[in-house]
Amino acid sequence: MRLWLVCTCLCLSSLEYKQKMHPQTGIVLTTGYRLSFVCSVLRSAPPCSKFFSVKHTADVQYSINPPRSEADHLSPIPLNDDTVLLFSMKKASEEENDNKLSVRYYGTDKKMLGTAVLHLTAVEISLDVDADRDGIVEKNNPNKGCWKWGPDGHGAIILVNCDSERRWRKLDHEQDFIDRESDLKDMTTMVLRTKGPAKLPEGYKLTMHISQGDAESIRVYTSADGHRYPLILQSACLSAEVLYRRGFAENKFYVEGIRFPDKDFDGLVTINLSLLEPIGPGIPETPIFTDKVVLRIAPWIMTPNTLTPKEVFVCSTTDNYTFLKEIRSFVAKSGHNLKICHEYMNRGDHRGLVDFPYEKLLGPDFGYVTKKAQKEDVNSLDSFGNLEVSPPVTVNGKKYPLGRIIIGVAFPTAAQGRNMTQVIQDFLWAQKVQEPIALFSDWLCIGHVDEFMTFVPAPDKNGFRLLLASPDAGYKLFKSLSKQGHGNATLFDGSINTHSQLYLSQKGLQDHNNYVQSCIDWNRDVLKRELGLDEGDIIDLPILFKLVKEDEEVRALAYYPDVVNMLVLGKNLGIPKPFGPKVNGRCAIEAEVCSLLEPLGLSCTFIDNFASYHQLLGEVHCGSNVRREPFDFKWWNMEM
Repeated sequence: MRLWLVCTCLCLSSLEYKQKMHPQTGIVLTTGYRLSFVCSVLRSAPPCSKFFSVKHTADVQYSINPPRSEADHLSPIPLNDDTVLLFSMKKASEEENDNKLSVRYYGTDKKMLGTAVLHLTAVEISLDVDADRDGIVEKNNPNKGCWKWGPDGHGAIILVNCDSERRWRKLDHEQDFIDRESDLKDMTTMVLRTKGPAKLPEGYKLTMHISQGDAESIRVYTSADGHRYPLILQSACLSAEVLYRRGFAENKFYVEGIRFPDKDFDGLVTINLSLLEPIGPGIPETPIFTDKVVLRIAPWIMTPNTLTPKEVFVCSTTDNYTFLKEIRSFVAKSGHNLKICHEYMNRGDHRGLVDFPYEKLLGPDFGYVTKKAQKEDVNSLDSFGNLEVSPPVTVNGKKYPLGRIIIGVAFPTAAQGRNMTQVIQDFLWAQKVQEPIALFSDWLCIGHVDEFMTFVPAPDKNGFRLLLASPDAGYKLFKSLSKQGHGNATLFDGSINTHSQLYLSQKGLQDHNNYVQSCIDWNRDVLKRELGLDEGDIIDLPILFKLVKEDEEVRALAYYPDVVNMLVLGKNLGIPKPFGPKVNGRCAIEAEVCSLLEPLGLSCTFIDNFASYHQLLGEVHCGSNVRREPFDFKWWNMEM
């Protein structure tokens, strides 16, 4: 709480001394219930003054600098060139000018030359936020004017108001008014606390203000009567006078976030409150005191496979009846809720979901963010099969309690290649709390990281395993089948004349997979380094690929349904049915996958997505989405 002192001065003298002490001569504010006011005693003294004395009312205290010696404790006090009088008040004023301090000046013969009288009005002023993050807007937290990460950190938090309380196609922050009190729950409460007389002295006023840069990221509303919430600060209005209320008063304000951190915005904003003093007609008021609060806008955070599912989303189309039937059964067995986007909404296209988020998902506490890129910059790597996040990890002692975002890009030395558009990459890096990792995925036709990697929960070690597609594991399995006399077992239930022995005999396909394995191995090393993993944290799944020519570039496709591209619902895995060679009536690839994953307590369900997704260059993970419970860990407790 800041106690601000307003002074009016009156100088009396028997020697026609008319000089007035300027009330702004050196001002020092202290946090607490006292205010210190500093004035140069010599500056306000009549000519020939050599001594002075001080009198004051009961609530005023003073000291002199340099301090007096023990032998010089009686009045009058010697007046030197550097004598400074410091005075303060113990509490806020109940009435205007209800305290005073007087300084008498004396000549060499200690004859009084004049008196300066200051009439004092003390006002407590504090702009407060929840700086200790406990859900309470405490009074004058000493750390409210700065922001610090970590468990011992401080600083208030703002949410981006990107949901919709009205269940319409507009985000709440796309309108500049509040018409539902429920919307206040998405905003940060800020309180102006004042204590003092019935009104401020004539001409003084309080003003709240923000910078032009911060006005692009937040808005500030006030509470008019408990039911109306006028907008007072925005990009078109950077400052506004705020009401001073008599006695002890609390005036509530609501801060709305309107954009996430980004390349040009670190997430921090500052809101200022100033007390302005009138100088004279035609002259702008000057600030004589400013309080400030610093807040950080909450980042955009991804949720990994290891978090608890809440809802599963899939499309219904004319060609995915079998897939939909099997996914419905799998989700029900897992005990979760399935939401289906029907054909009238998706328009018969697995990717035709432009209206679905607006019509079916957007609502209270469910929002979205969009980033716009130049149309010519967009490619398949901008789809969100190419945006994953790891579970929490620790890397060389550095903790990532929210995991790390994983994206796919072109190989670093490639002169030409597809990359995730820069505007999205900039946005992801700006969130800070899930520092991204860039993998090489441009070697794939679609180019998504989910085509060769995923994470599943595990009961030991880091609490998860990294699953990688592995042509080497595929060839090892097929060679083992051949040695066991099953080399002629056909793939795809015999519908295509392909068998493991034929696959092994084709050197061109082996060359294709050697290339793919080298690409995956490069990513393997990156993931081990950036996630702090060792070989025991990785499981290789048997997947074979083929190379095809696309736009004069040679890129890879999964030869049979890509089992790594799975849907993870806790311990239940919905895996693309690979249609591998059958041995004793069972798919050998399915058996191998189960032998690798079931020891971790995982349950494998194989889902037929061959016609509906695999042949369209996708798999189960591509054809589904999951809304998960958020992290228990509070992002602001990260140590940066």
